[in-house]
Amino acid sequence: MSIHEIVLPETKPETEWVRGRALQKVSPTYDHSALQTRLLIALAAWADAGSRGRVGPEWRFRVAPPGAVVRPLVPDVAYLAYDTLGADAARDDVQVPLGAPTVAVEILSPYDRRADVDDKTATYLAAGTAAVIVVDPRRETMTVHDASGARVLRGGDTLVHDALPEFSLDVGALFAAAKRDAGR
Repeated sequence: MSIHEIVLPETKPETEWVRGRALQKVSPTYDHSALQTRLLIALAAWADAGSRGRVGPEWRFRVAPPGAVVRPLVPDVAYLAYDTLGADAARDDVQVPLGAPTVAVEILSPYDRRADVDDKTATYLAAGTAAVIVVDPRRETMTVHDASGARVLRGGDTLVHDALPEFSLDVGALFAAAKRDAGR
C-alpha cells in the first residue's frame, strides 16, 4: 500500500472505487446470483481441469492502470491465470492481488449505471485485463470487451476468447439454466 492507492474498508456488499468515488456494490437478486453461480462453476471447472489459474466470485483486486492510482475493484466473477500470479504465489498476494484479473465478469443489476460499468470496463482493460465480459440478464446478452473492441453474444452464440483457451460456453444454454434455477 502507498500514498498512490485508494484504500477502502471491507464492506458487505463490497465497495469499489469507480469514477472517482467509493461505490458500494448492489446486493444481487437471485437471478443475478444464478447467473453468477453458473458462470463461476463453468469457469472454475475449466480452470481446474487444465491447471490454468484461479476463479472466484466477488474477489477484490487492487487495480492500477498505468499512471493512475491503485484502486479496489471487485468483479462478480474473476479469472486470474497462473501465468500472471503463479500457483505457488504467497497467500497474501492471492487474497487481494495487486493487478488486474485476466478476465473479469460483470453481471448487470437493475440499479447499475451505464457510466459506472463503462468506467470499470475501461479501467480493467487499461490495467491489463484481457477480456471483460458484461452480462445483461434482461437482454440475455454477453458483451465481450477486449483490446480489439466489443462484441455482443446472444442465444445461439458461443463464448470463446483467447484469454480462456479451450473454454467455450453456450450463451443461450447459460441463460436457460439460470432461468430454470430461478424457477422462471
